[in-house]
Amino acid sequence: MLKKLAFGVVLGASAFAWTINGTGSSFQYPVNKAWIKGFYSETSNRVNYTATGSGTGIKEIEVRHVDFGGTDKPLTPRTLRKYHLAQFPTVIGGITLAYNIPGVHSLKLSEIAIEGIALGSIQYWDNPWIAKYNPNEKLPHKKIIFVHRSDKSGTTFNFTYYLSKLSTTWFHHFGVHKAVNWPTDAQGRGVAGKGNFGVSTAIKTNPYSVGYVDYADAVKNGLNLAEVQGKDGAFYAATPANFAKGAAYGGFSLKNDFFKLIAYPKKGYPILAPTFVLVHYDDAKTAKRVTSFFSYAYDHDEVASKLGYIPLPSNVKALVKKYWVEKGISPEK
Repeated sequence: MLKKLAFGVVLGASAFAWTINGTGSSFQYPVNKAWIKGFYSETSNRVNYTATGSGTGIKEIEVRHVDFGGTDKPLTPRTLRKYHLAQFPTVIGGITLAYNIPGVHSLKLSEIAIEGIALGSIQYWDNPWIAKYNPNEKLPHKKIIFVHRSDKSGTTFNFTYYLSKLSTTWFHHFGVHKAVNWPTDAQGRGVAGKGNFGVSTAIKTNPYSVGYVDYADAVKNGLNLAEVQGKDGAFYAATPANFAKGAAYGGFSLKNDFFKLIAYPKKGYPILAPTFVLVHYDDAKTAKRVTSFFSYAYDHDEVASKLGYIPLPSNVKALVKKYWVEKGISPEK
């Protein structure tokens, strides 16, 4: 018998408490971990979540090895129907360009510089396209080491979506994927790390490197973060305020199961990624436990904000709860 939840009330340990298991996106791991701790404290119910990457999260929920999957790559409505899955966003985050250049503590990267670094056409830190916007920094004539994910990753998916928007060359030759054969690897200047933590560690240990990594992990590891040129031409520091400015131009709809990519908004910080949860709607008992946990999460935005995520706007949360009703997976009262 599923114990009825009474959020806001400390229930204490109970023989009726339940456990659910999830895996997937490492991007959402830090905030899930914090929510899990609070949820257990208030309800005695356990949520286990392991950061294995979005690709694994999708695979494991499709074959029903876990109770929910975390992914930064949303699934299309057609794929969701195929696997009897419901999908909803939880928070929005920023993907940073973190760097390790000894002696350089401020760095602006224009769209042309970012395109060139990713394509491998810009190979040295003192390239004129980088130096142009960093006149007060002594950029070294050192080869740029590009750090990327080794696993199938929603962060990679969203980053390559961003690249495909600003670069027709990237779009036509590499496209948008969870895993990419990076041109810098063929040039011997690529380093791969597993998960956002692995990328952060690789940047810390490789001088003259730059890589894409989620904001929470970048801050946790004390990495230097580049200011990034937005679609409007302005440069934006990687801050929650600038993430929120960009996220304001995103848009979600329950009509397509919240299938939405929001990277490259017309204003604000340009490299953004919502993160999603996948759950089987035909297993209502389990799904209701999953939505119970994320209902708690929606009521604790301060946890997400503290970690540098952007909480969902209240109107989007309302859409998600309406979606839960339509799918028959609303938390039990």
